[in-house]
Amino acid sequence: MSHACAELLAFALELARAAGQVILPLFRVAEAGTKADGTEVTEADRAAEAAMRRLIEQRFPDDAILGEEFGASGGWETGRCWVLDPIDGTASFTLGLPLFGTLVALVEEGEPVVGVIHLPAMRETVYAARGAGCWFRHGDADPVRVRVAAPVPLAQAVVSATAAHSSDIQALPGQTPYRLSELIRRARKFRFVGDCVQHALVARGKLHAAVDTLMSPWDIAALVPCVEEAGGKLTTLGGERRGLLTGGSLLSSSGSPLHEEVLDVLAPA
Repeated sequence: MSHACAELLAFALELARAAGQVILPLFRVAEAGTKADGTEVTEADRAAEAAMRRLIEQRFPDDAILGEEFGASGGWETGRCWVLDPIDGTASFTLGLPLFGTLVALVEEGEPVVGVIHLPAMRETVYAARGAGCWFRHGDADPVRVRVAAPVPLAQAVVSATAAHSSDIQALPGQTPYRLSELIRRARKFRFVGDCVQHALVARGKLHAAVDTLMSPWDIAALVPCVEEAGGKLTTLGGERRGLLTGGSLLSSSGSPLHEEVLDVLAPA
């Protein structure tokens, strides 16, 4: 890894830790409100993103920032941009479940080059930079390099999804009814695993595939370097890698041909 890349990855990890220091004192006590789009938000979401933005503005004042809570400052799809999701999994956070994470990515010319998935309540972090592999750290232990599981057929795979929204189980008007029920039937084992946690588990080789039917750029960007540097594959549920950040959905997997089998099963009839 080049010195410049190592410096940027170290800064992304610093951002995630700073967010965790804001979030954890509010875990199990913060009250949830509702944003205009119907999703939940808490004081912790906003305060953690504000803390990360301050650090970026101090260290890299010319870089753009895109965050879930405060939107975009600068042109985030060109040049260099930090993409932030202070609490990915606010629904779990508000229930007092530790299955939430802080996502930090550095995107250059629309392509994620650094990604951090930090799970503060579980003291776990998965992180990667282009060409430097994917790494896992628990607590104060030394980091270890991780890789995805060996690809297997769907009938032998352990598969997860965030929730049943935008599926044949539960779809609001305008949502794509992906055939999640068929995926559940065909997988060897299926679990609902929250948000970024499931994709971190794919990168670590614990899950073979993870499905998210509704995604925003800040949900996706940090996952891309982690899964791909671990040897895995990422596309939209339409099978596209190009334009992934704005594709609106995500499948991460240990690779082909499992990836294509999952896409085929999920495709609406």
